[in-house]
Amino acid sequence: MTSFDTAPLFRSAIGFDRMTRLLDQVRSAADSNSYPPYNIERTAEDAYVLTMAVAGFGPEDLEINAQDNVLVVTGKAAQNEGQDRRFLYRGIAGRAFERRFVLADHIQIQGADLSNGLLHVALKREVPEALKPRRIEIASAAPRQPVLEGSSQQPIAA
Repeated sequence: MTSFDTAPLFRSAIGFDRMTRLLDQVRSAADSNSYPPYNIERTAEDAYVLTMAVAGFGPEDLEINAQDNVLVVTGKAAQNEGQDRRFLYRGIAGRAFERRFVLADHIQIQGADLSNGLLHVALKREVPEALKPRRIEIASAAPRQPVLEGSSQQPIAA
């Protein structure tokens, strides 16, 4: 695969050096095999669902971990109970896998559900209040009154 020169992207950016690492991770993920198949669906403005086809795997065979903005879904190969079974054709894969997904900043895993051979992982972007943009009001100073020297306003005595 062709290597890209990312220097022009970072001429006016500070602190984005991890972007290069993310590009490398995405490239290596694209080069790896595509098992198991998956969908990524946007369900709301800041909500997503990752759906993976994991037929033949039970909840005890799957493991989901998230660390350093990387979601890792691992499936352990199911133990064949009947070793004396002879398949004429085996189209349902039962091999172990590890699938990695790079998450954007502030993406939180809401939960996971396994039903009908599909693993659904709910994700949501939750930006902390301290990092959300906020409007700063500009205060204006009261206009200054010119001071005349030698004049004083003294109350008139009656």
